[in-house]
Amino acid sequence: MEQPQQRAKQRAFCIAALAEGDDLSELGELLRTSGVAVAGEMVQHRERPHPNTYLGPGKVEEAKQMAKECDANLIACDDELTPRQERNLEEAVGLPVVDRTAVILDIFAAHAASAEGKLQVELAQLEYNLARMRGLWTHLERLGGGIGTRGPGESQIETDRRLARDRIAALRKRLRQVGGTRAVMRAERERAALPTVALAGYTNAGKSTLLNALTGSEVGVRDRLFHTLDPSTRTWRLAGRQYLLTDTVGFIRKLPHQLVDAFGATLEETRRADLLLHVLDASASLEQAEMMRHSVEVVLEEIGAGETPRLLVLNKVDMLDQQQRHELRLRHPEAMLVSASSGEGLEELGEHIEREFRRTLCPVDLLVPYDHGGSLAELHEVAGDVTRQDTPEGVRVRALVPARLAARFERFAVAPS
Repeated sequence: MEQPQQRAKQRAFCIAALAEGDDLSELGELLRTSGVAVAGEMVQHRERPHPNTYLGPGKVEEAKQMAKECDANLIACDDELTPRQERNLEEAVGLPVVDRTAVILDIFAAHAASAEGKLQVELAQLEYNLARMRGLWTHLERLGGGIGTRGPGESQIETDRRLARDRIAALRKRLRQVGGTRAVMRAERERAALPTVALAGYTNAGKSTLLNALTGSEVGVRDRLFHTLDPSTRTWRLAGRQYLLTDTVGFIRKLPHQLVDAFGATLEETRRADLLLHVLDASASLEQAEMMRHSVEVVLEEIGAGETPRLLVLNKVDMLDQQQRHELRLRHPEAMLVSASSGEGLEELGEHIEREFRRTLCPVDLLVPYDHGGSLAELHEVAGDVTRQDTPEGVRVRALVPARLAARFERFAVAPS
């Protein structure tokens, strides 16, 4: 006898107030990643959400009835709600209400692995919940009272908020300490002068798979949103030169500002990269692809990476036929078409990245004394196209080095004849 399928404990009815369109697929995917089933959905077209109940009064009643018919036990909104909207909507529909930010924070909490990631998630959750704290012990009214302690005292909700603010301050202090450690590690990498490449893009675009394909590493990969939360940096040898390749947290549209603030240290890796690879899912529809690309560009501007040189990488082309590939090349002539899973286009991507960095190199002609072996070793590490010749005075070296490092070797420069 066939066993009945187990029903999800939480079944969400999704709602949205949109000026145009009716696509709630991303909210549904966020809920699925969080372990919540989607029971149904409804969109109201309006210029801006209702200030009190998110949806208009008539649509709220309609949503209540539809949620009941599809046996939902949760209402999920595609925007961040104000505390007033959340409270009024819960009272009107008689069901718990979660907004987009709460769902994303829940996913981040489940996926944070490093100590820094867990601190960042807790900070974002506290800042989000601070404005939403309600008096859970309203029957106590005021703490204190009694002989020797009479007076207004401090309400329970005020106590909760004070404790939350103290915890937020403590978390910020700890994150500054962690940020200091990360800065030391970054300074060490910068001293080594390895070119840095960061993978940025919409979540689930295949960035981790691309990192693994290029570097031979084994960063965890799964088909779910925000599987990669903590940044992963790997070395990548390309044409005799070592590069640092970093996979960062994926972006989505309407990324909650709490996350942008809390994950500042993590996003710093994206900000400081020499080159950004904007990885885009080539298998997405034209409308979805443009939305994803725009969302990433907006977040890059928000975190201060808007001016960083970047290269558009269209991943998952193995899922397209020849006609679709031709259309992509016409639409994005500057982009690289690759498949991280099959390896297609990765060699051409490497060659393109190498050409990008060669533009930042400057030629040097040096004579390095034999007793300066350390400088010679460093030169081989950071330079490209090194030619050397042993002479009685030392090693004559002609090479291409990053412009910002040329000053390190000025004392060995051979004066032009």
